[in-house]
Amino acid sequence: MMSKLLLICFLFFLSCSHLLLSSSFSFSNSTKICPHGQALALLQFKQSFSIDNSSSWVCDEYGGTTSYPKTEYWKEGSDCCSWDGVTCDLVTGHVIELDLSCSSLSGTIHSNSTLFRFPHLQSLNLAFNDFYGSSVSAGFGRFSSLTHLNLSNSGFSGLISPEISHLSNLVALDLSQNYYVPDIALHGFDSLVQNLTRLQKLHLSGTTISSVFPNSLLNRSSLISLDLSWCELHGRFYDHDIHLPKLELLYLRGNYNLSGNFPRFSENNSLIDLSLSFTNFSGELPASIGNLKSLQTLDLSDCQFSGSIPSSIRNLKSLHILDLSNCQFLGSIPASLENLTQITYLSLDANHFSGKIPNVFDNLRNLTSLHLSRNNFNGQIPPSIGNLTNLLVLHFSDNQLEGAIPTLPNSTFFCLVSHNKLSGEISPLICKASSMGVLDLSHNNFGGMLPHCLGNFSKDLSVLNLRRNQFHGIIPQTFLKGNSIRTLDFNGNQLEGLVPQSLIICKELEVLDLGNNKINDTFPHWLGALPKLQVLILRSNHFHGHIGFSKIKSPFMSLRIIDLAHNDFEGELPEMYLRSLKATMNIDEGNMTREYMGDSYYEDSTVVTTKGLEMKFVKILNTFTTVDLSNNKFQGEIPECIGNLNSLRGLNLSHNYLTGHIPLSFKNLKMLESLDLSLNKLSGRIPQELTSLTFLEVLNLSQNHLTGFIPQGNQFQTFGNDSYYGNPGLCGFPLSKRCTTDEVLEPSQEIEAEFDWKITLIGYGCGLVSGFFLGCLIFLSGKPEWLVWIIDKNIHKMIVRNKMSTHRRGTRRS
Repeated sequence: MMSKLLLICFLFFLSCSHLLLSSSFSFSNSTKICPHGQALALLQFKQSFSIDNSSSWVCDEYGGTTSYPKTEYWKEGSDCCSWDGVTCDLVTGHVIELDLSCSSLSGTIHSNSTLFRFPHLQSLNLAFNDFYGSSVSAGFGRFSSLTHLNLSNSGFSGLISPEISHLSNLVALDLSQNYYVPDIALHGFDSLVQNLTRLQKLHLSGTTISSVFPNSLLNRSSLISLDLSWCELHGRFYDHDIHLPKLELLYLRGNYNLSGNFPRFSENNSLIDLSLSFTNFSGELPASIGNLKSLQTLDLSDCQFSGSIPSSIRNLKSLHILDLSNCQFLGSIPASLENLTQITYLSLDANHFSGKIPNVFDNLRNLTSLHLSRNNFNGQIPPSIGNLTNLLVLHFSDNQLEGAIPTLPNSTFFCLVSHNKLSGEISPLICKASSMGVLDLSHNNFGGMLPHCLGNFSKDLSVLNLRRNQFHGIIPQTFLKGNSIRTLDFNGNQLEGLVPQSLIICKELEVLDLGNNKINDTFPHWLGALPKLQVLILRSNHFHGHIGFSKIKSPFMSLRIIDLAHNDFEGELPEMYLRSLKATMNIDEGNMTREYMGDSYYEDSTVVTTKGLEMKFVKILNTFTTVDLSNNKFQGEIPECIGNLNSLRGLNLSHNYLTGHIPLSFKNLKMLESLDLSLNKLSGRIPQELTSLTFLEVLNLSQNHLTGFIPQGNQFQTFGNDSYYGNPGLCGFPLSKRCTTDEVLEPSQEIEAEFDWKITLIGYGCGLVSGFFLGCLIFLSGKPEWLVWIIDKNIHKMIVRNKMSTHRRGTRRS
């Protein structure tokens, strides 16, 4: 019995094996390779593009995907179904999916491209390439079986063909752009919405639609993701309850003319990401916001929302990002925020919040960025801030906060608490934040001595701004070798001592502002070796002595803002250094990108005295240049080489003991907007050539020994008496003193010399010829009556004129 059972099992096994083998053989025979025509079309498509690795840089930087040229592995003679990015139907062999995203392709897709020879295509992804100048042509409307189309971030422009709305099987359509290409526009948006009834994902960010929001979209129960950012939508958004149980993403940001109240979602929702930033949405946040229990991102920044934050926000326990900045919110921060334990980014910047900052941070241990700047918060910074062990950014600037700054988490990278009323000393514990990149404590009431470690506690430190406090003592003397310091601003304290020579190792230093302190030193000439130094401000200290010469061949090559005013420097103006200011020469603004000093996360600022006023530059334009050597004891003549600084915007040499003439080379300062030479001992005339300085807005030549006629023309017609008073020898408009004939006609010295010898030669030649002619005439004709009559008449006129003149002078004396 057992043997029969084993025999039956064996026969059954053989039977099953036979069926399996025959089935496998049949399947392998039925599998098709890529049709020759489609392989050829793909190769032709490949040949119409070049490979440019920069075309897909967004993938590498932000996309989390490594780009590579997929088409380089397409070889003639091989099965195209095995090519990278190509998927074929297992039965027919037809190409049904083409994914060339992040493939570094560069070129144009023309309307007759072989791309459109794949009628069975179901999915096409060309995202993150460079098809600059290509349009979404009618060819894309031929893919009748297409369910997924992604042409995002690839440089498409122009009108989108209406044939796109014929792709009735589309489930996902992504035409969003990267905003660095010409407009891509979609006309007939309503038609597209009506025809594409199966859409689950619609991303048109950056596409010009210029339409009201199509309310019919919010009736699509299948919709999962909707991104209509920066589409120029206008009108009022849907005011009724939204019943889209599958909707996970809704982005409407950047539609400045789209208004409405906060959308009302039913309790049965799956919303994860909501952004209404940069729109005209307004009103108060409803309590129903608490229904969005799956929400991870809520961005309402740069809108018109107002009122207080509803306490129901405590229900958003999945929230990672909450951005309510640049709105009209007011009131205090609700304590219910402590329930948002998953939050990593919280920004309430630029609102009207007030009161004390609640001590809610013990539970927010995942927080990496905390922004509360530009509000009306008062009281102290909660000490629980120190427990945020993942905190990178702390931004509390522009409030009314008081007291000491708490111990910062060691993880802190940005600490911005400027423009408050904070006080006390800086604890050396701050140096434990060894990853600090920007420390801005400016415009507070901090005092005491600076910790010695402040210059060497972080290799990542790029900005140290302690401006306008009450620090005293010396500047930290030690800086790390290989440091990243770009900006050092100690202006407006009571620091003393010497400028630390260890600054010479700060090779990245661009801004050094030590103004308005009590530093007692000679000119730090060794700073001229810093290759990137652009701004040097030493004004209002106790610097002294001759500036002298430098052993460096070309010092201060990058310097374009230099302010040494209100010190005790003496001797002649530093001609060697003035010759080296290459950054103030020959700036071609027409071909130069206008940028501001600093980085995207922190832009430098400074205060400069220009045009007679103390002006704060919140941003420092890369073309701004000025030299201020005023209020010192410089003497001697003004160097002609200053005329080489032809991109200079401001020049102030006032309140010194300078002598000699105003250099004629100043006519080359074509960009000059402000010139102050007042309160010196300058003499001679004002060069007429200065009228060619057509950008000049402010001129001050007062309190000198200048003489002669004030030049007229162009900007000189706009200057008043204040520009010239205290020069008794000057005459002409706008002064009340009129010029004599000689003063009006007498030109500047250089022109006068040239004029004299030319006139002399011309007169000598003409006199010689005339005398010779008249001599011959008299000799030949005796004493001609007509000639005698002319001479007698002129002599008579001269006698009468002299008598009248003598009579007038006698009358005046009497």
